[in-house]
Amino acid sequence: MLRRLSLLLVISLGFVTQSGLVAQTNPDIRVVVNMVQLNVAVTDKKGNYVTGLKPSDFVILEDGITEQPATFGEGNEPVRNLAGVAPPQDPSGRPKTFAELIAGANVYVLFDTSDYMYRGFVFAQDAITEFIRSLETADKIAFYSYSRDLSRSAPLTADRGQVLEAVRSTVAGDQAALYNCLLLTLKDAAQNTGRKVVVVFSNGPDNSSVVPPEDVAEFAQSAGVSIYMISTQQARLEPVSTAVFDRMTAATGGKAYFAKNWKDEHMAFASIRDDLAHLYSLSYYPKPNPNSGWRAITVKLVGEHLKNYHVRTRSGYRPRPSRFSGGYKSTSAESSAKPTTGPAGDN
Repeated sequence: MLRRLSLLLVISLGFVTQSGLVAQTNPDIRVVVNMVQLNVAVTDKKGNYVTGLKPSDFVILEDGITEQPATFGEGNEPVRNLAGVAPPQDPSGRPKTFAELIAGANVYVLFDTSDYMYRGFVFAQDAITEFIRSLETADKIAFYSYSRDLSRSAPLTADRGQVLEAVRSTVAGDQAALYNCLLLTLKDAAQNTGRKVVVVFSNGPDNSSVVPPEDVAEFAQSAGVSIYMISTQQARLEPVSTAVFDRMTAATGGKAYFAKNWKDEHMAFASIRDDLAHLYSLSYYPKPNPNSGWRAITVKLVGEHLKNYHVRTRSGYRPRPSRFSGGYKSTSAESSAKPTTGPAGDN
């Protein structure tokens, strides 16, 4: 009996060891990437927006691999399908057009209501209110505020009145946990398709977060969310915050502004509004790529007459391994590498 038990034990251990070797040799990890959505700004040497470009004027490279654009649009015009991919369907079975999937922008406004904001609170509210009223009617807006915690004051909606009421009802609060709250805002934005933008108004440095800004920036890049940051001169007093704001916005294709006074705040919001109105929307389905880590994205312009123009977009993304996607709603970062029959997400 003892010999039989010992034999069974040896056989069992052999099976486990063999399975372990198989698992190491062929790990069950698949990288899943659906449509990669890019917001691209093109400007000349003077910073003026370049309009009227065609899809053929752009070249998209992912890790040096030339990608075929699937959709293209300029500003607030309808986005059109370039690759002949059949439009996906909504849950009711009705075919959707790419224009419906990527129409307007989903704009999340994140307002600093920490104790840094006591003096300029009303002026900041006025600037945000004017910005919300000035956005295109196709855009949807959410208004969040933060101090130590995040307050989702107005969820994403086309109802301007609801958002404006939320802005006016905010009050100044506790210490600032900017990066914690920004990460939560980005996760909300990532659930949407199309152009996704977070506009942050911050009056000072972060003094409460546990999330490093580098992780926040990488998540924004991988989710395809552009970050714009408006800060007052208070942030300029801390060079680390200034550098972080500059790096984070540049990596995601956005911009950082440092306002000296309330007039500069209004000008910064107006600049962001103009940027949203002039962005080119490009998307592609990535070609086979063995790289499951960070993938670098480069967008270039073709032609001698375009070589002096400046292109601004996100610098890359990290695909999400499917083993970590259990229970996660499939959106922009998860699907197959080929067009699917479900709604097209974007990375």
